[in-house]
Amino acid sequence: MAVNGKLLLLSIATIALPCAIGKVHLEERFDESWTERWQPSTWKAEENLAGKFEHTAGDWYGHPEADKGIKTTPDARFYTIWTELEEEFVNKGKDLVLQFSVKHAQNIDCGGGYIKLLPTSSKDKMPDFGGDTPYSVMFGPDICGSTKKVHAILTDKKGRNLEFKPTVPAKTDELTHVYTYILHPNNTYQILIDNEVDRNGTLYEAHDFLLPRQIQDPDAKKPEDWVDEAQIPDPADVKPDDWEQPETILDPEASQPEDWDVEEDGEWEAPRIPNPAYKGEWQPKMIDNPAYKGEWEHPLIDNPEFEDDEEVYLLPPLKFVGFELWQVKSGTIFDNILVTDDVEYAARFAEETWGASKDKEKEMLDAVRAEEEKKRKEEDAAAKAAAKDADDGDDDNDDEADDDAAEGNIDFGDEDEDDEGLHAEL
Repeated sequence: MAVNGKLLLLSIATIALPCAIGKVHLEERFDESWTERWQPSTWKAEENLAGKFEHTAGDWYGHPEADKGIKTTPDARFYTIWTELEEEFVNKGKDLVLQFSVKHAQNIDCGGGYIKLLPTSSKDKMPDFGGDTPYSVMFGPDICGSTKKVHAILTDKKGRNLEFKPTVPAKTDELTHVYTYILHPNNTYQILIDNEVDRNGTLYEAHDFLLPRQIQDPDAKKPEDWVDEAQIPDPADVKPDDWEQPETILDPEASQPEDWDVEEDGEWEAPRIPNPAYKGEWQPKMIDNPAYKGEWEHPLIDNPEFEDDEEVYLLPPLKFVGFELWQVKSGTIFDNILVTDDVEYAARFAEETWGASKDKEKEMLDAVRAEEEKKRKEEDAAAKAAAKDADDGDDDNDDEADDDAAEGNIDFGDEDEDDEGLHAEL
């Protein structure tokens, strides 16, 4: 169920749930000191497949300093970098908000743009943080070919990474977008894009946390005399005597061509055409089956393996945040990462960062694209002019040759010498 608007966001936060405590566990705006907090992973480094992050606002932005983030570079690399929360985050009885901005400035065709929240138990694995490092939440856009979706994967208490079953399309343009994931302690969730609710619902519907409460009785079988055919052929229906007709007949309007030679062409036969009287294969009409008992339904029993869990939202203590990505085409800029239990603050933070810059950023991108289009048209015009000049030059040379030929000024090389030799012989 997709719901639009901030009203639902605020109403769930302030009415359906207890008041937020208001603890910010991470607020990363990527200022000049960002390298003091973020650690690159050694994963893929020995294989020379580890990419690097560049501190930049890109070629278009709302503010040249405030909009600086970390940009993936170069192409075809794995990108892994991580940092610690200010203190361990235990989300029992609390909202969990994970929010960050993504700008696919490279017009991405294949690459991840998601972020991960990792548990305290992954501490020893963080220096080599990579694809196999256990995480608790993986959230954000993923674009590759026809795949253009937002991940919201949760790891359950058994260590299973549970995919997000609803479909949330990812933004595919070259502007900055804010992605927000909210996990509520009443086992519901919200996904916001650009501070507007895109999807919400229960965790039980969105993920396969629980086995089904009931299953089909493995000992039950359909009775052998069960009739589940709703209709049967009418036994009283009889095929009409004139039903059987050939599918094709000789064309009665065809005649032997006048130039037909029996000795050379053989005996002439009229071509065959579809028979208008042909009715196809006869089938008796269908009637309701008087013995029909309906569709047999497999009886259900309680699932002996079912285990209820009234706190599927509850994650292990969280301590780390990181990006673990593969990008064929680099150039994505990440910024303004927020981990908090305050839903309202997250909304204000998004407006303060992304909201304050989005209009100017779009204006600058439009100007960049307009300048590129202008330059392209100028280059096309110059190329066409050069080609025309080359064609005109060829035409001028051809005209000069024609003039020389008309005036008898064409040099035929050794023709005079040949003429002298011929005269000497004579």
